[in-house]
Amino acid sequence: MKEFKEYLEETRESGKKYETIEDKKTGLLRIKALKDFTLPNGRYAVLKGDEGGLIENEKNLSQEGTCWVHEDARVTGNARVYGDAQILDRAHVYGDAQVYGKAHVYDKAEVSGLWKR
Repeated sequence: MKEFKEYLEETRESGKKYETIEDKKTGLLRIKALKDFTLPNGRYAVLKGDEGGLIENEKNLSQEGTCWVHEDARVTGNARVYGDAQILDRAHVYGDAQVYGKAHVYDKAEVSGLWKR
């Protein structure tokens, strides 16, 4: 019989949409889809097993919504991507930037920000 702690961990993990794999070239984490989902624009679909872009830590990309970091895009520092936002191509989101809603950052765009409360 499973311990309650193990059960809670599995339940929490099953809600995840991606896992991370260390990218030895960059020292960052490559994301890998754990389930299929369709993006709001209908142009892209992420399938279970698809590898996405790079993040520095799991705080950079929400496990909720359909937000995704594609291809060679990167999200680092304290930057956060959530909602239905898409980071594509060679775009880089960093610093304290927040990308959310239905925003798309693509090509070689760089987005940074200083978050003040």
